[in-house]
Amino acid sequence: MSLTLVVKIGTSSLTQPDTGDLSLSNLARLVEVLTQLRRSGHRVVLVSSGAVGVGCARLGLLERPRTIAMKQAVAAVGQGRLMRVYDDLFTILRQPIAQVLLTRADLIQRSRYVNASNTFHELLRLGVIPVVNENDTVAVDELKFGDNDTLSALVASLIEADWLFLLTDVDRLYSADPRSNPDARPITLVSRMDELKEFKVEAGGQGTRWGTGGMATKIAAARIATTAGVRTAITEGHKPENIQQILAGEPLGTQFAPQPKAFNSRKRWIVHGLVPVGKLLLDAGAVRAVRDLGKSLLAAGVIKVTGNFRSHEAVQLCDEQGCEIARGLVNYTSEELQKILGRHSDEIPELLGYAGEETVVHRDNLVVSTVSS
Repeated sequence: MSLTLVVKIGTSSLTQPDTGDLSLSNLARLVEVLTQLRRSGHRVVLVSSGAVGVGCARLGLLERPRTIAMKQAVAAVGQGRLMRVYDDLFTILRQPIAQVLLTRADLIQRSRYVNASNTFHELLRLGVIPVVNENDTVAVDELKFGDNDTLSALVASLIEADWLFLLTDVDRLYSADPRSNPDARPITLVSRMDELKEFKVEAGGQGTRWGTGGMATKIAAARIATTAGVRTAITEGHKPENIQQILAGEPLGTQFAPQPKAFNSRKRWIVHGLVPVGKLLLDAGAVRAVRDLGKSLLAAGVIKVTGNFRSHEAVQLCDEQGCEIARGLVNYTSEELQKILGRHSDEIPELLGYAGEETVVHRDNLVVSTVSS
């Protein structure tokens, strides 16, 4: 059976911990495994960290850059070096690759989102392994993915992958940090994300000296991916052959079961591609209509508007306590909504001086939250 696989490898699995230099033996094993998967008929995407770490080593820096400008400069140095090594190793095995650099802006605009999806699918059809990273050189802080765990989950959602593999410096998820807590228990399967509430795993781990990830970002990535219907696994980066064993049914690492109701392409874009720029607080009746009955949001159910946004931008829909229950594309600006909130649809033309939309957020442009944030 041919599967679409997204494999994310972290900086800690690619580089030497003391120097940040590339670990060529680990890279070679990863390349060999991915090539074998490709020759087995699977479609493979690699999301690779390491550009900043490699850039630091190349420039003789002793710690990760702290400013955006410095990080972007160092990433520009490291990305070329990293891709050259990948290309050399994959070429030995006669496996073509392609570099794909993304920013969050590429997923926010619908046409660019669709174009990115089409490009990925065409590369995979051609038998190419795309090597993906964030375009650090041009990304601005407010539109950054933040870490490659998140990026890999969004790519998995974008291309409707079957699996997301997060390769890291531990063999699986634990109830606590096993390096400091001898009572930490291994977690082999997470059927629902709320099962993790009893553990403190989400609060731990802020990444290594050279990387930005940690276990919290991997759990967040698993939440994104499983919501999009992508089965997710966390396993040891120094043993990339674990991917093949997991696909064969062996109980390695930690697996996160996909949610049973996956969104269509447009709704995946709304919930995963867009960045909400405002918040609408709804009364109890509107919450029930939107969340439980699948209805559109009307102005009468809006009790408060937060943020400054234009029409057709993404907003969060929240209950009176501020908990997100859905998000969607709003039909009015924030200024217009301030004038019509709490009012019936037939009053809108008189309040605004022109005929507006009947709905504030139409149900076709609305996604109800399926997991707790």
